[in-house]
Formats: sequence, structure tokens, C-alpha cells
Amino acid sequence: MKPPRRLLADLARQRIERIMEVALEVAKTDYETAKKETALARRIALKYNVRLPFYLKRFFCHGCKQLIIPGLNCRVRLTRRSHMLKMTCLMCGHIYRRPLRVKV
Repeated sequence: MKPPRRLLADLARQRIERIMEVALEVAKTDYETAKKETALARRIALKYNVRLPFYLKRFFCHGCKQLIIPGLNCRVRLTRRSHMLKMTCLMCGHIYRRPLRVKV
């Protein structure tokens, strides 16, 4: 008998979080291993149809689906006039633009 989908999804979510945690620790010293681990986490999410939480989703480039670490393979800039955060993936050139809150 197959376990219920909710249980499988919960186990997949826990495994994804643990793999990403380890990958982010290792990323500064061994980027290739971290990249393989994040690819594994992404495959698990796709297989079990689990959405990644936002705090994990931001570590994936939406262009090339690779691991991005600010300062390592991603350039981060702040714009003055439009109050935006611009992150550029140095592998594929994809640019993320995120609005910043302005304190009044």
C-alpha cells in the first residue's frame, strides 16, 4: 500500500530543506558540489509536486535554473531612483528586479 500523498510531500519538503541547508553551507568552499545538491533538491520538488518556500526559491536562477549565491556568481546592485534591487546571474545574464520598501 502506498503512503498518502500528504505524507510523501511532507517528507520531500523536509528533505529539500535539509539538502539546501547543507548546499548553502558548502557553496563558498565547493560550488560544484553545492550546485549538484541544489539540482537534486529541485528534482525532488518537481517529482513530488512540492512548492519551494520563498526563502529557498530565491537561490535558484529563473533563467538557467542554477544555484545563485550573491557575490559568488550573482551581481547585486541597488538603484537610487526606482528603489529596486537588481540581481544579475553571471551564468546566463538573467536580471531579477525586486522593489524595495521606501521608509516615509
